[in-house]
Amino acid sequence: MKFMSTWTVVPGTLRAAVDRFLAGEGTPAAGVTLLGRWHQTDCNGGFALYETNNAAALFEGAAKWADVLELRTVAVVEDADAGAGFTKIFKK
Repeated sequence: MKFMSTWTVVPGTLRAAVDRFLAGEGTPAAGVTLLGRWHQTDCNGGFALYETNNAAALFEGAAKWADVLELRTVAVVEDADAGAGFTKIFKK
């Protein structure tokens, strides 16, 4: 499954978050593939797209950032899958 995580930096923790990121701590846990990561131009947050079938590994990665980032993660589907689902529901 694919998951989209969005984050905002906890006020007062930008330096700590940047230090961790530059030290390579943004690498996802084993079993999670990072498909892409984008940072807001105001340096206050961003979002990342992951793929995994291991929710516990995704949780592990989020937990290690919880003191410096406010994270929200949701499962997402691609357009083709969304279209197929909508067709089943609305084209009866």
